[in-house]
Amino acid sequence: MEGLPFSTAGLPAEAVTHLESAGLSYSSESVAERHLKQALALAPDHLAPHVALYRYLFYKGRLAEALEQLDVCFRQASAVGGLPRDWRQAVSGSFRFGDFEAPWPRFFMFALKAHGYLCLRLGRLEEGRAAASKALELDPQDKVGAQVLLDVLGRMGREDDE
Repeated sequence: MEGLPFSTAGLPAEAVTHLESAGLSYSSESVAERHLKQALALAPDHLAPHVALYRYLFYKGRLAEALEQLDVCFRQASAVGGLPRDWRQAVSGSFRFGDFEAPWPRFFMFALKAHGYLCLRLGRLEEGRAAASKALELDPQDKVGAQVLLDVLGRMGREDDE
């Protein structure tokens, strides 16, 4: 199923159909949201519907709602992948955060960068800085590209020609 962030293995066929229908109905918010909610109702413990709802909210520009849904995704991933429920509690070395072959740490890192980005867009600058800094602490090689968020913060308020 293209466009979904994780395998739909273990997802009821009806939930998969609702996720596909949500994608096809993207331009009609009420229809797309109804399908996303139905997929979530059918598979509340599967990560794919939660991430699909996050992505939908993000691309619709509903950033505050997307941030809330991203936190749901963190909790869901922690239940399935054994990751920290709160990104602030993640400790370098406790997981292979820099290993992009390991799906749960990779998801955690991309979600952490997304959290930082959304916080910056919503004006929650210190929380955004903390999330980007945590990503760099967990993955000093910065495979996820969190440094760019700190670079943006560093340039805020400066003239373009500086």
